Amino acid sequence: MEFDLNQVRELLAILNQTDVEELCLKSSDFELTIRKGSSSSAAVGAPSATVAPVSAAVAEPVNLVSASAAPPSVVDKNWVEVTSPMVGTFYRASGPEEPPFIEVGDVIRKGQAICIIEAMKLMNELEAEVNGEVMEILVENGKPIEFGQPLMRVKTSN
Repeated sequence: MEFDLNQVRELLAILNQTDVEELCLKSSDFELTIRKGSSSSAAVGAPSATVAPVSAAVAEPVNLVSASAAPPSVVDKNWVEVTSPMVGTFYRASGPEEPPFIEVGDVIRKGQAICIIEAMKLMNELEAEVNGEVMEILVENGKPIEFGQPLMRVKTSN
């Protein structure tokens, strides 16, 4: 079993949303241990990870959670930001030749599919949580996204 750095980051983001305090994965050629709040350099409650070959000594935990710049504030009080529930890759359509789920100006309904987030080779359809009009799409198709990153802004309606 192999993990690249992006997969470890995705795993950290997913685990950060749970109450799991420690996760250990072992195979014949590697060992991965993730503990929440175990490193003095890590933020309180933020996960840290150690990856080392089984035959080598385990190094100090490495905090892999990256900080991102604060997103601009919502323009109007009736606008809500749709944020990413996970780390992954943002897709506006279900396939390369398919039309986008939504465009700026479209009216959306709660429960309607609005994009796909690929995380660890799984396609996760994101559904609208509000009724309203799509005012802005903030992420380009095929770009990596972080947990909590604003994806789009919707002007809510009744």
